Amino acid sequence: MTLRLTWVQPEDLVGHELRQAAEDGRDAAATAARWTAAGGPPAPETAGASAVPRPDLRPLAEELLDALASLPAPLSAEEPTALAAIQALATVSDSPPAPARARAGAGGSHPRRPAEQLPATGPAAPAGRPTGPSVEGGALQDRLHAAWLGRAAGCLLGKPVEKLPLAALRALARAAGNWPLSTWFTARGVPPELLAAHPWNRRSAATSLAENIDGMPEDDDLNYPLLNLLLLQRYGRDFTTSDVARLWLDELPAGRTFTAERVAYRNLLDGVEPPLTAVRRNPFREWIGAQIRADVHGWTHPGDPVAAAAQAHRDAVLTHTANGVYGAMFVAAALATAATGTADVHRSLAAGLAAIPPRSRLAEAVRRGIAHARTEPDFDTVVDRLHAELGGYHWVHAVPNAALLAAALTHADGDFSRSICAAVSGGWDTDSNGATAGSLAGLLAGHPDRLPERWTSPLKNRLATSVPSFDGIGFDTLAELTHLEAVRP
Repeated sequence: MTLRLTWVQPEDLVGHELRQAAEDGRDAAATAARWTAAGGPPAPETAGASAVPRPDLRPLAEELLDALASLPAPLSAEEPTALAAIQALATVSDSPPAPARARAGAGGSHPRRPAEQLPATGPAAPAGRPTGPSVEGGALQDRLHAAWLGRAAGCLLGKPVEKLPLAALRALARAAGNWPLSTWFTARGVPPELLAAHPWNRRSAATSLAENIDGMPEDDDLNYPLLNLLLLQRYGRDFTTSDVARLWLDELPAGRTFTAERVAYRNLLDGVEPPLTAVRRNPFREWIGAQIRADVHGWTHPGDPVAAAAQAHRDAVLTHTANGVYGAMFVAAALATAATGTADVHRSLAAGLAAIPPRSRLAEAVRRGIAHARTEPDFDTVVDRLHAELGGYHWVHAVPNAALLAAALTHADGDFSRSICAAVSGGWDTDSNGATAGSLAGLLAGHPDRLPERWTSPLKNRLATSVPSFDGIGFDTLAELTHLEAVRP
């Protein structure tokens, strides 16, 4: 039997890179024609490998991937990856929006829509380590405890329906009497024919349905916060991107990586050094992976969104570029603001937006999600609009998921249960969106006792992981360890 290595085989990457080229405006028509003429397959829709192996196409695929990487990128001025360039654009984010023009999107060119014309937020606050009781006392540790629990609960809620189409997610929840979504997914009461037509995520069904949850099972959305806690313990807040790479090689099993992270890991083993690890044959460099690694950077910089975003940037550029990096910076800055205990969800999202280039596709998508959530009382309608407008992107891409995350948090207005349920009920990357929504909503709740017991009790204060020394750890202990890093001089 042939071993299929998902997310790294060149013949499976070309379709994704062609899709990425359409999104960032590169003219890849000639390359696409060569690939099609050779019988090259399109990008796999959900999985990391195509259904039929084509190793005969590998030499051509490697050639075309390198050719695509050399094409000029028209959006690079508005969507840079270097931190200084990002910060320069962010400091003028209160300037008027650019005139309407055609933009290359996943579904082809389209004009800027009205939601994209919303005024951008103002510049980010100046950096500086805040001090005071809300940061140094038990209040911050309580908020961090709630954030860890919230991240776990939101992730666990989304695990069984990850990869499912939106219609299937809704059908399964409705059949169980759980729509609008308000508690864990379950197979109880769901007709067998519906379960056969829309099977749960095979990796998660045994540990994430209401009837079988027994503590928090392993998930990459929790592994990466653990790794970044270990990163700060080992290298301090002045870590470099190379330190992130070194930590991964020492502590992260390669089989626990996916999409951009797996490609970057492969590149490291091939002797490629950061930040080239993010760009060499990596069509997933604008997907959500860096964003799910951002929480610890925000949690440990309460009141300092600029420093939180900069720290998230150093982590993100190991694997991502442009919008993939902005997703991490947006989340880190938003969490840093929420971690103060004095900001609401709307101020937190505004701080996240202030940290990234205002005319980037991710910033435009976030503003779109917020606008829809503010004007439409029915969240299902908000979701339908976002899927209609941004559904051309892959379901793991950072852009549509950031829009959905911002919409869910805005619509829930700080309520914890509504935040995680809205984020998951919108489809796309359900466990990742649920995790980030739970993290921010947990901070806003401020204390683990303010989270509904139906979300925290099944976690049993126990987290499973393959990250060394953390398996079976309690969320209370994680809060203590994170607090130490937040107040470390």
